[in-house]
Amino acid sequence: MENCVIDVKDLTKDYGNNRGIFNISFQVKKGEVFGFVGTNGSGKTTTIRHLMGFLKPEQGQVSILGLDAWKDSCKIKNYVEYVPGEIAFPDLKDGTTFLKNQAELLHVNDMTYANELIKKLQLDTTANLKRMSKGMKQKTAIVAALMADKETIILDEPTTGLDPLMRETFLQIILEEKQKGKTILMSSQMFDELELTCDKVALLLNGRIVEIVDINQFKNRPYKFFKIEFLSEEDFKKFKRHKYEIVREQKQYNQVTIKIEDNQLDKMFKDLTKFQVKFISEVKYNLERHFKEVLAERQNKENLTKGEEKND
Repeated sequence: MENCVIDVKDLTKDYGNNRGIFNISFQVKKGEVFGFVGTNGSGKTTTIRHLMGFLKPEQGQVSILGLDAWKDSCKIKNYVEYVPGEIAFPDLKDGTTFLKNQAELLHVNDMTYANELIKKLQLDTTANLKRMSKGMKQKTAIVAALMADKETIILDEPTTGLDPLMRETFLQIILEEKQKGKTILMSSQMFDELELTCDKVALLLNGRIVEIVDINQFKNRPYKFFKIEFLSEEDFKKFKRHKYEIVREQKQYNQVTIKIEDNQLDKMFKDLTKFQVKFISEVKYNLERHFKEVLAERQNKENLTKGEEKND
């Protein structure tokens, strides 16, 4: 792929008992923000550790900027900023000392950007490094990683431990990094933050990629969902005869949720003038709902397959 920064092909690490990652493949282009979402144990951190050269692939290939992630891991760290999922600080007095040492290690002579991050994240760098709260440690790690202003950023669940306000601040920082043209890979269990920041998001389940969603295409789908409640059961039944695609039905409330193409909206509203409608509201279709539907469909297929095998 042209301008490919991160390239993962058929990556496998089998820990046994169906644990690990299996045939993971994806690419991240220059300037793209790529997200991983999945529950604990789905393979997000294992994949990221391969990218950082901490683990050697059993099968497959991993490269960053054309460099082999395992063989050239030392070179790669010159171009990549990294926030780990598990933070372990050295035995230093306070955050100020740690960030100063980190700046020297990364050859950062101008601390202007680091100080901007410290201010935005409201980080007290004078606090004892070992006694910091989880949130304070997370903010310190974020500043330590981003201060070098490198072109590629890898983040393993970076908002863990941040309070809601600081989480919003951090996501704004990521959007600013994106505007600079940085290439970013970020894992999370929070669908909303990936939907806000990412260009593509991969769903991991049991160590495998189930689907990769293009967020731009996702947000510009040619259809919408509406929940409609009727005042009477009679109108509820009559409306269903119009053959709209019903994705959910709640008879006890005289409610339907329909999926409708954008070019059919005028027709829908015209049809609804014939009924007594208690309320109508658009149901926002988000990334979390999409992935839940994907997983439900996957589970149904597996159940059907098992049923067919049992019958055989």
